[in-house]
Amino acid sequence: MSEATAKQGPDTRARILDAAEALFMTHGFEATSMRMITGQAGVNLAAVNYHFGSKDALIQEVFRRRLTELNRDRLAALEAEEAVAGGAPLKPSKIVAAFFGVSLKMAADTEHGGATFMRLLGRTYTEPNEFVRQFLAEEYAEVVQRFMDALYRALPDVPREEILWRFHFMMGAMSYAIAGTDALKLFAGDFDDEDPARLMPRLMSFLLGGLRAPLPEEVVDQNTQRRDAA
Repeated sequence: MSEATAKQGPDTRARILDAAEALFMTHGFEATSMRMITGQAGVNLAAVNYHFGSKDALIQEVFRRRLTELNRDRLAALEAEEAVAGGAPLKPSKIVAAFFGVSLKMAADTEHGGATFMRLLGRTYTEPNEFVRQFLAEEYAEVVQRFMDALYRALPDVPREEILWRFHFMMGAMSYAIAGTDALKLFAGDFDDEDPARLMPRLMSFLLGGLRAPLPEEVVDQNTQRRDAA
């Protein structure tokens, strides 16, 4: 098969990525076959092999396509806030908005695939695949460290371990929220408020409340003991 035939036009690569992204979000990585992807994309297997080489490489590209932009925008938002602060620690709300606000904006994009990708990302957090987990850890390493450093400076009286746990809880809350309202309907019945744009203020308020919550008594006692021993 010639390269020209394999390419099947300039949008073939994007069609394959779009199809894989939607199918991975709906069925998961293991349950999604290459035949399902080629069928939805309207291409043959040779085209997928030409552009990506393997299913693992395709999975990586599905994530890299949007994660690169997402993390770039997160860092840009953080750096803009740091420039305004002029070297002073940022308010926690600014840090949370820079990281999670950018994510929620992508989750509200129902026209260009952002919503599908964020739901896939949320599913990945709750149904981890070791290969994908390792890839995401590498992709996230720089941006997460930058945000954690900003939070450590913003909350000097909160133990770093506690900040890590709270960031973990915030990631979980965001993932669950953007996954859809199916679970909410289980106990709320009919639910007609599914506008993605309304999710942001609700979730941001919740995330900030969790980040600013009082320390557990056990943590307070441990901090007191450490100070007394110092």
